[in-house]
Amino acid sequence: MSVLHRYFDNLSSLLHTVITRQEAALETAAQKIAQCQLNGGMLYTFGTGHGHLLALEIFYRAGGLVRICPILDEKLMLHLSASESSQWERKDDLADALLEKYPVKAGDVLISISNSGRNAVPVELAQKCRERGAYVIALTSMKHSSAVSPRNGLGLRLFEAADLVLDNEGILGDASMEGAGGRMVGPTSTAVGAAILQSIVCRAEEIAREQGKEIEFFASANIDGGDEINNRYLAKYLGKIPAL
Repeated sequence: MSVLHRYFDNLSSLLHTVITRQEAALETAAQKIAQCQLNGGMLYTFGTGHGHLLALEIFYRAGGLVRICPILDEKLMLHLSASESSQWERKDDLADALLEKYPVKAGDVLISISNSGRNAVPVELAQKCRERGAYVIALTSMKHSSAVSPRNGLGLRLFEAADLVLDNEGILGDASMEGAGGRMVGPTSTAVGAAILQSIVCRAEEIAREQGKEIEFFASANIDGGDEINNRYLAKYLGKIPAL
C-alpha cells in the first residue's frame, strides 16, 4: 500500500475513533456553543503555532458562525517568525495582555487549541477565561499531553485547565507515518481538529433549530446574494470582533 493510502487510512481511522469515543463530549461542546450563541455570547478561539490555523478554521467563512472572535497575536503565529513563535508561546504572563483586547466574560465560550497542551499561553489563557466565568473547551492530544510535563508557571497542561476536553486522538509528536531513518512525517492534528470543530458548529446549528431558533451564519461571498447576507452581519459586528 502506498504512503498516500496509508496516510488517508490512518486519518480515516482517527476520525472514526473521535466520533466513536467522544460523541458525548462533542455533543456537550455543541450544546454549550449553541446556548452561548442564542444568549448573545461570543465564541472565542485561540491557538499558537499550527493551533492558530484551527483558531481560524471556523472564523469568517461560508457556512460558519458569525459570532466567533479569534484571539490573535502575531508573535504567536507562524508568518512573522515561526521559530520565535515557539519561544513566545512558552512565556508566562501573556494572557492578561491578550485579554485587554478581547473582553471574555461569563456566558462566553473559549476553545483553546494546543496539540501538546504543555506551553504557557494556551494554558494560562484557558485558566484566566475560566476565572472570568467563560466555559473553556480544550482541543488537544491526550496521548501527547499525558506523556509530557507542563511547561508553564501554572504547572498545568491544557486538559487540566479546561471545563471540557476534545481529544484529537493523535499520537505523541503528532507526526504519524514513519519515514526514512525512523523520521516521523504526516501530522494529523490539523485535519482531525478541523473536522472536530466543524462538526460541533453543525450540531450547534441543529440544536438551535430543534428549539425553533436560529443562529447567525455567514453565506458564501461567491454565491449570488452572499454579499448582501454577509454585509448585514459585518455592519452589526464590525468593531465588536476585531478581526472582521
